Amino acid sequence: MAARRPPETGSDLLIEVRDMTKVYGTGDMAVQALRGVSLDVRRSEFVAIMGPSGSGKSTFMHLLGCLDRPTSGSYRLAGQEVSRLSADELAIVRSRQIGFVFQSFNLLARTSALENVELPMLYAGIARETRTARAKELLDSVGLGDRLDHKPSELSGGQQQRVAIARALANGVPLLMADEPTGNLDSKSSAEIMALFRRLNDQHGLTVVVVTHDMGTAAWSKRVVTFRDGRIVSDTPVAEAVPEPVRVAAEQAARAAVSPPSEGVRQEAPA
Repeated sequence: MAARRPPETGSDLLIEVRDMTKVYGTGDMAVQALRGVSLDVRRSEFVAIMGPSGSGKSTFMHLLGCLDRPTSGSYRLAGQEVSRLSADELAIVRSRQIGFVFQSFNLLARTSALENVELPMLYAGIARETRTARAKELLDSVGLGDRLDHKPSELSGGQQQRVAIARALANGVPLLMADEPTGNLDSKSSAEIMALFRRLNDQHGLTVVVVTHDMGTAAWSKRVVTFRDGRIVSDTPVAEAVPEPVRVAAEQAARAAVSPPSEGVRQEAPA
């Protein structure tokens, strides 16, 4: 099994984690979910985080996403130490630095696609005219320019996930985190969503971190980090981590996927 990569150095590091631990509970009831994890992710990388249930990968995703704080260790995101920030400060970091995509889409059921995408910009205090224009641009860029007024119940699973991706990009964040993003989708829709992630990474330099248990999903990434028992046990290029037949199938799916036009996606934050 390949050894974990040594720490990186340089200003292009987006994620810098050192000796991170996470313990839930105390005393005899304490559960050590992470045991001294260190990891670097450079800007514009596409990383898959894998591991069996209970390996620590979901806990790590929550910490990387600033949804929780580690018990000990250091976490620098875009050069800022975030491991000891308050809940309000973490909320600001999430708004400015991280877009989230979840398995269950997490869209507002009674709200249109356009309004769902506008929501992060509303919370960020962006003027209405600006956020509406930005939301339309993002939905068009993911192939839903003709679905602006549709509610989630009027969209397929793949279309709902595209709305969720557009929403995640609304504030011009540099990091997209996806937790089992294809878990509720059929194979065709899964390929289209992963092709969209690949395009955002390749053409627009978006850093993508996908948490998954599925080797087929990991095959779309460029680097695979594997967890077991709260530790990183391997960190390798996708060609070493994923069997060739699985990688070939992903490449074939990428060519077959109908990818929306890319001109509209811009990663700068709206004014």
